[in-house]
Amino acid sequence: MPEEVLFESEREHTRTEIAAYLRSVADALERGGDLTLSAGGESVTLTPPSRPTFEVKAEREGPTDAPGELSVEFELEWDEDGDGVDEPLEVG
Repeated sequence: MPEEVLFESEREHTRTEIAAYLRSVADALERGGDLTLSAGGESVTLTPPSRPTFEVKAEREGPTDAPGELSVEFELEWDEDGDGVDEPLEVG
């Protein structure tokens, strides 16, 4: 299935700015409202279902014998025509 990027933003932020951004996303999810992502002149508004799939991934990219690049990714995923999954959310 082809992938269509609806929104993408990548630039350096302070840890405090990142925490504030993640907190605003968490607040929108907790309220059950829409999630609007914006940067510069771009924006997209999505409506996550009550039970989306939540993925957390830590990765290291680069050679095995030298320093590489570390990343942490957070992903919410759901079918456009569904209401998420009926499995309990495990945190931790």
